[in-house]
Amino acid sequence: MTAQKTTKRVPEKTKRVPKHTAPINNHEIMIQTEARIRYYAKHIDSIDSRIEELDAEWDTERVLEVNAASLTLGGIVLGAIVSKKYLILSAAVMGFLCQHAITGWCPPLAVLRRMGVRTQTEIEYERYALKMLRGDFPGVTNAKAKVEAVLDAVCPEVLKQN
Repeated sequence: MTAQKTTKRVPEKTKRVPKHTAPINNHEIMIQTEARIRYYAKHIDSIDSRIEELDAEWDTERVLEVNAASLTLGGIVLGAIVSKKYLILSAAVMGFLCQHAITGWCPPLAVLRRMGVRTQTEIEYERYALKMLRGDFPGVTNAKAKVEAVLDAVCPEVLKQN
């Protein structure tokens, strides 16, 4: 039996947004994540508060959902009060949200990524790196080795290429 090459039409959930983000923006987000991890490696006593900040950080999905809901509701209200033409806004926004759900791309994504809005996976990279530094995962004792092990564990190939 011959193996058939299959192509995925829909990217994996964790890769959808980075796939549709300019490489420079992906790289910058990961560089900033690495810098924060290195900072907290020297400020272990501040890790708990940083993890609380990460718990409150909005990811790209949440920002896009709130944006889409707000614009859709605004289009419906304006369509009911001002002109039915505003309903086109609601339809367009919902179409783009659907497109984002399937492919990982929509018009505001590029702007959000340039602003540094991270995916949930990117936030989790930092969270688990900080937990490792804090000592939640046994196995690494040396601080310098711990930082490098954390970065090797959580930073994707984008950093290792440069």
